[in-house]
Amino acid sequence: MARTGQHLHAALGMIAPAETARPSEEPEMPNPTDDPDDFDAVIIGAGVLGGAIAVELSRRGLHTLNVDKASAAGAGSTINSCAIVRFSYSTVPGVSLAWEAMHYWTDWAGYIGTTDELGLVDFHRCGMFNLVIEEGDHSSKVRALWQELGIPFEDWTLADLAERMPLLDHGRYGPPRRPDDPHFWDDADGTITGAIFTPDAGYVSDPQLSCHNLQRAAEASGGEFWFNAEVTSVDQADGRVGGVTLADGRSVVAPVVVNAAGPHSAVVNEMAGVFDSMGIKTRALRHEVHHVPAPQGFDFMADGMVGADDDTGFYFRPETGNNVLIGSVDPKCDDREFVDPDDYDTVLSQDQWEAQVLRANRRMPTLGIPHEKKGVVDLYDVSDDWLPIYDRTDLDGFYVAIGTSGNQYKNAGAVGQLMAELIEAVESGHDHDASPVVVSGRYTGWPIDVGFYSRNREVNPDSSMSVHG
Repeated sequence: MARTGQHLHAALGMIAPAETARPSEEPEMPNPTDDPDDFDAVIIGAGVLGGAIAVELSRRGLHTLNVDKASAAGAGSTINSCAIVRFSYSTVPGVSLAWEAMHYWTDWAGYIGTTDELGLVDFHRCGMFNLVIEEGDHSSKVRALWQELGIPFEDWTLADLAERMPLLDHGRYGPPRRPDDPHFWDDADGTITGAIFTPDAGYVSDPQLSCHNLQRAAEASGGEFWFNAEVTSVDQADGRVGGVTLADGRSVVAPVVVNAAGPHSAVVNEMAGVFDSMGIKTRALRHEVHHVPAPQGFDFMADGMVGADDDTGFYFRPETGNNVLIGSVDPKCDDREFVDPDDYDTVLSQDQWEAQVLRANRRMPTLGIPHEKKGVVDLYDVSDDWLPIYDRTDLDGFYVAIGTSGNQYKNAGAVGQLMAELIEAVESGHDHDASPVVVSGRYTGWPIDVGFYSRNREVNPDSSMSVHG
């Protein structure tokens, strides 16, 4: 028997917004259904966001199902996430959401609230610095936002930088260039100004394991996960979403469907017939991250930290085995390769390897260039302004948590709460388009205006249009 709207509203009403359980509290188990293919909510995707949304909805009494074409939780684009936890966003809502989300990682065991036979992830709170190139640059804007919001940080002089990260050259080489640019190897044109450092940033040890943790947390509240389950149709009934159909012919009936499909988000929106009606669109962007050994004599795992350098165009963090993970901040000189998420080159390219590793060598001259290319190729799910879309859609019951790859892994816990309260409000009759839902952060109590992430917003001019991991 299909779930009715009344049943869904009753389930959503089991925990009112003001009474949302703390992560460490024992969640109330929902009643089982008679039909195993009949659910209150289907979440397309079992990456870090899909898992977090399942945790929140299942703890509110909904019988949830995550379907994912991959073979395990987090085996899609999340598996190759740099998993950096940072607050260097260019807008107040962006910084606020990231600061709220950080508390989920520091309270991970309490948030998960159950055991996982594989263990729980570790949050390496090693801190992060952003180089300040000149007054008025991105880091200067971030500093102003941190001051406004009260985010703990330190202003570092060049002497501080030399003491904390002695590997770094202090020259100013920007704007970022590619190695075939005749000015790539020009001498420094002055020096950078310093850095801003936030001690509460860091990175998560294993992004895929974090998804398994979330799976176990959702299952503890009655959620289910189906893998190797590719969605081929987003079904509709009576003018609203009605569920999904899978490639193996199974049909799942549900009055709520959430698109958390990462790089496949646009494909799923096309299935649902909402792609054209959305003001902000998403596309899959091919991306590379490279791994190189740390400079000899420097213990990067013990003494390293996360860093971002907009002057040469890369970011980095410690990686297992005393390696350095190197990513690109997507400078203008690099071509952006938008691809079919089911058909793209998964082999590291020589050109991009050289660009990213040589940029890193400009800032860390003792890093060197390994003979063997190591790293990963995967996809970002990028919106028109590189900010995520957390919203309802023009198809009643169909919601999106998309445009997130590359910059929202760190925000998963907070996004789970945000999406659950959005769904709760809209399914109870609230007009989110006219009066956007505002969520109170579970840990900070800070207001999170969900309207900031609207599908119908204008392209945000304050976005950096780039990623620091």
